[in-house]
Amino acid sequence: MGFVHRHRGLVRTFAIGLVLTATLAVAGCATENTDAATSPRPVTHTPSPTPTPLTPSEALLAAHADVPGACAVSFDIEGVALDPQLQVQDRLYDHLPIPRMAGRVFAGWYADAATAAAASADPAAHAGSPATRINGSRPVACTAHQQTLYGAWTTTDAVAAAKARVPILMYHQFTAKPEGESGWLRGNYAYIEDYRAQMQYIKDQSFYLPTWDELSAFIDGALYLPDHAVIITDDDADPSWLTMASPINEQLQLMATSFVITGSGVPAQNRFILQRSHTHDMHHAGANGKGQMVNLTAPEIAADMTASAAALGGVKEVMAYPYGHNNETSHEGLRQAGFEMARTIEQGYVSVGSDKLTLPCVRINYGMGVAALKKQIG
Repeated sequence: MGFVHRHRGLVRTFAIGLVLTATLAVAGCATENTDAATSPRPVTHTPSPTPTPLTPSEALLAAHADVPGACAVSFDIEGVALDPQLQVQDRLYDHLPIPRMAGRVFAGWYADAATAAAASADPAAHAGSPATRINGSRPVACTAHQQTLYGAWTTTDAVAAAKARVPILMYHQFTAKPEGESGWLRGNYAYIEDYRAQMQYIKDQSFYLPTWDELSAFIDGALYLPDHAVIITDDDADPSWLTMASPINEQLQLMATSFVITGSGVPAQNRFILQRSHTHDMHHAGANGKGQMVNLTAPEIAADMTASAAALGGVKEVMAYPYGHNNETSHEGLRQAGFEMARTIEQGYVSVGSDKLTLPCVRINYGMGVAALKKQIG
């Protein structure tokens, strides 16, 4: 019995030791785990990726994100670097650049490089075609807010060979009466169906419609124009122009210029009509019975023309003389106001080297139909 009792005591002591050892081991593990959980871990910094720089076109669009229909137009032409230009979808291209390079003549912008190359090789066949050459008579059409235009060069010999003469058509008022209006202004009123037929002829014959800045560069010998170009203009922005004639230009998508007497207000016109100055308040006779353009001083003329330009949003490239009256004083007034070109009522055509401040025109009178127009413009 004594042996058994001692044996049981040894077993009990050994068991208690095992329990204590296990308890201490568990406690130690718990302590280690707690220390691992609470000790600071090394911080790993993931470097931020370097942002990809915006292209010039992307930067331009980002700067004009609030412009509906914004389009960044880039330009690709040999020998000249040009910044992208902001245009607006479905509006007419606004003052596309006209690059200049010594010994070369610019032959226009095209939608693809192959057509631009063809225009460089044969400007007579390609550089004047309204179907392929893109200028300010065309509505902007770009994809995903970006577009690239490709430029063509030609030579001074090609310009000389074209022998281009550009007619500037001059209209005034319009009538729905086939027999015309009565009175001394009868000749000013074109029959509206004659006008419609004339515009359709220009459309069907694919005449090239130069912008005014293109005409200026052409006069300088820096831009190729075909001998199949025409500029359409109307004087005074008469109600009959606004309601009867200009809608025809919108329907046929033919750019025209409306010379506006801005002191009488600037009317709303459709997107195919360029509004330019017919003076602010000089469309009336002065002391000698002639227009104020030949009665006022150069500074007075400059002040009037500056006001007119402001009313038109700042555009100053061209104006039309009231009654056609002009002299060196009026020319100086225009130069002081920053105007480069002016259209007279003298009959004739614009050629390389023409005087920019006395541009001639082709006057359209009552009774002139398509046959008469064809004789004037080809």
